[in-house]
Amino acid sequence: MENKKEVRYVGVKENLAYGFANAGQVFGYNLVAGGYLSLFFIKVFGIPEAAVATMILVLGIWDTINDPLMGGIIDRTRTRHGKLRPYLLIVPIPLAITTIMLFAGPEILADAKSTTVKIVYMYISYFIWELFYTLGDVPFWGMSTAISPSPSDRTRAISTARFISSLLGGLSTTFLVVMMDFSNNGVWGLTLSQDFLILALVAAVMILGLFSLAGRKTKERVVQSVKEPSIIEGFKVMFKNKPLMLIILGNVIGTLSGLAGVFQTYYFSEVLNLNSAILWISLPGTIFGFLTYLLIPKLKKKLDNRQIVILNLVCRAVVGSIVFLIGLKFYNSSVLVISILLMIQNFIFSFFNTVNLVIPTEMIGDTVDYMEWKTGERTEGVSFSVLTFVGKLTGSISTSIGAAILPIIGLSFTKNSMGDPVTIKGDHTDLYIWALYTIIPYLLGLLSLIPYLFYDLTGKKLENIRSDIKARREELSKKVSGGVANEE
Repeated sequence: MENKKEVRYVGVKENLAYGFANAGQVFGYNLVAGGYLSLFFIKVFGIPEAAVATMILVLGIWDTINDPLMGGIIDRTRTRHGKLRPYLLIVPIPLAITTIMLFAGPEILADAKSTTVKIVYMYISYFIWELFYTLGDVPFWGMSTAISPSPSDRTRAISTARFISSLLGGLSTTFLVVMMDFSNNGVWGLTLSQDFLILALVAAVMILGLFSLAGRKTKERVVQSVKEPSIIEGFKVMFKNKPLMLIILGNVIGTLSGLAGVFQTYYFSEVLNLNSAILWISLPGTIFGFLTYLLIPKLKKKLDNRQIVILNLVCRAVVGSIVFLIGLKFYNSSVLVISILLMIQNFIFSFFNTVNLVIPTEMIGDTVDYMEWKTGERTEGVSFSVLTFVGKLTGSISTSIGAAILPIIGLSFTKNSMGDPVTIKGDHTDLYIWALYTIIPYLLGLLSLIPYLFYDLTGKKLENIRSDIKARREELSKKVSGGVANEE
């Protein structure tokens, strides 16, 4: 009787290296994610809301072209190190430098009187940072598929990467909110701009020390086709990939759900006036979120990836609505009540947050296998550029919309005689921020259910695809190695 037990190719050390590499990358990315980037540019750098909203939107749209283009270039790469590792070996150095430059603007241009000069610096520094981030992020997540032909190995690699990045990568925002409260309350002599710059320097060290592990300590085990696909062919393959297109559509439709992350930042900063409150509010959920990684294999035995995504969207909408209604009397008057309420919300969300870090990446990997089965070509570069650009596009759009909404809801910033930022709010600004943090994004997010109703890369269909391409890979391995199948 044939042994159905799956071979394990990736050892513990390599999994850990992949996980710590993600932490090194995410530490810096978290300073850019959510509402921190718009808060930095508007409140700290002193750039008008409209200019920030426009820049983030323009470069977000550019990512829809840039990321798949970079993915196509990666797919054409053939070296003795593979097609993904060369980028992971080179990128950490320029990414570390550009991370520092992105947040150094307020210090470099401290005496600048012209807003135009600040806007130009913002465009250039963010554009270059995005370029190198893409050149690192696309091959990094492409490696989650190429690291092993085994689905279980891939799940372990992705889960390890997400778990360790949650532990270490999340420290950047933990430090940031505490440092901001210290600066706002005069606990130390550092300004908000210096807080961001210090953490950017730490992020650069993390990138050089940890993110570089992805290139130095991981292997590409899935055999690539001998033929180098053209960039145009890569794009054609992507557009023929129906499951991938449905994932893209679902994420783009769900863009407005990202407003929750943007206005979470403004809620704690401008409504509660206590940035560090997020630390104790999120603590129970963070702990439970770590345990969730252990529950993912059991969850996947009960539900397929499509069902998990649908459950995630529905539960967020229900919980967000309940939290909004209960908190109407307390959102700007009782830190204690709001803390308890948001603790419960974050505890529930933490389960889905963790699952959401693993499942979409797995689904992209499934679409890569699907197109290999359908066309004989593997396109990790183009396909995982989708994961990168959709994440950045939706984040850019939500951040841009969030920045554009600020004047509409009556929130703006000015400078006092000492040059420190001062907040100006309208009569109902706090209520609008509360709604944009809790209920509105998750109700709008339900629209992204529509594409997933047509997603069918699950169950027996997916099992049959994996079985077929396993046999094909063995034949391709013999061809590449001169007639002898590669063995790990």
